Amino acid sequence: MIRIDGQPILSVREMRAAEAAVMASGTPAQALMTRAGEAVAEQVRRLAAGAEILVACGPGNNGGDGYVVATALRRAGQAVRVTAIADPGTEAAAAARGGWSGPVERLTDSAPAPILIDALFGIGMSRPLGGEAAAALAKLIDAARLSIAIDVPSGVSTDDGAILTDLPPVSLTLALGAVKPAHVLQPSAALCGEVRLLNIGVPVESAVRVADAPVLHVPGRDAHKYSRGLVAVIAGRMPGAAALAAMGASRSGAGYVRLLGSATDRLPHAIVRQRLHEDSLSGQRVGAVIVGPGLGRDEQARERLDAALSCGRPLVIDGDALHLLSDAPAAVPTILTPHQGEFSRMFGETGGGKISRAQEAARRANAVIVFKGPDTVIAAPDGRVAVHAHAPSWLATAGTGDVLSGVVAAQLAGGADIFTAAVNGVWLHAEAARLSGPSFIADDLIAHLPAAVGACL
Repeated sequence: MIRIDGQPILSVREMRAAEAAVMASGTPAQALMTRAGEAVAEQVRRLAAGAEILVACGPGNNGGDGYVVATALRRAGQAVRVTAIADPGTEAAAAARGGWSGPVERLTDSAPAPILIDALFGIGMSRPLGGEAAAALAKLIDAARLSIAIDVPSGVSTDDGAILTDLPPVSLTLALGAVKPAHVLQPSAALCGEVRLLNIGVPVESAVRVADAPVLHVPGRDAHKYSRGLVAVIAGRMPGAAALAAMGASRSGAGYVRLLGSATDRLPHAIVRQRLHEDSLSGQRVGAVIVGPGLGRDEQARERLDAALSCGRPLVIDGDALHLLSDAPAAVPTILTPHQGEFSRMFGETGGGKISRAQEAARRANAVIVFKGPDTVIAAPDGRVAVHAHAPSWLATAGTGDVLSGVVAAQLAGGADIFTAAVNGVWLHAEAARLSGPSFIADDLIAHLPAAVGACL
């Protein structure tokens, strides 16, 4: 089993194309199914520890995988039963069913087992399970000590992460060949339990990947405050928000932080406070400018946003500035960090899943989009995407987005390319939240940022 961090994410169409390419090169569909099923069976055998296993099979190729799993487990001496929702409906699944010599129970009549394998419906599921089938599967999942889904749990939509049928979460999902959007997008990711990847011999590549821990570097012996990155933060009507951004930047690697236009004194002395004037944002030493946290939406806020947009330095645009932004940013490296409401206001309620929506927004804005949420999607104009799906839910509290803008800006000012800066910043922010423990406030994140950075050195 392979951890999914850093792995490619493929849509249903892309995965089927990858499998078709393998079959076109001479590998029959049945051989590919056998390879997948036996890979699953090996992992299940190790996890079952001799307990009885119930394999629930559907009519498609996911069900075919299930029959292969059951056959391989019985051959290895495991106690295994098979239950099915319908007869096989594909040639490969029928061949796999033919290899199973034991009885096949009806799903609605099956008694639970300590280990349940969900092979009812795979990546092609597009409609809800019927009421009786859903109730039967829910009962079996609830009763199992360990429940394992093959590829994706039944009841979820693979490409957009929607839930088609409300079912209990499984303990483990074994992704076949590649990670799918449903494994990392909410709400479906919550039903997948732990997700691990199995290599089934299908070469895959994608510009969309699961976010991974960044690889950071200790400053060189010749480093100085400017080489480590100067971040300028433009304050507004709520100076505390800009202060959170400034402290986030200072604690996550920036060598020099200026807080501009704020009267607040509740800051470390290392953060330089200045009046906002033209020279504050000019000069090559300014590595990144943050505008938006606590900015307000009045005329002064618009003037300060205009100053940021015209300064010619890399931008991180957040909060109120996203509401005021009417046109695409200036032709400088720009990161936009909208949550769901801000994203919808800026780009509309377009169809598709969160990944495709973020990709389209990045192209339209010619900017990196950090589409925040429990499943933060970071998209670049060139099509690259990273999905971060493991942030603690305690991050849903006021001010954490302000801290995030500072962490991202520190990465950008420190020399990371614009996409990498956003991906690294999101990971460090989530790691600081994990280190903070439960029920934290945004201020608490800041104290844990150095440890999050240290974990990546």
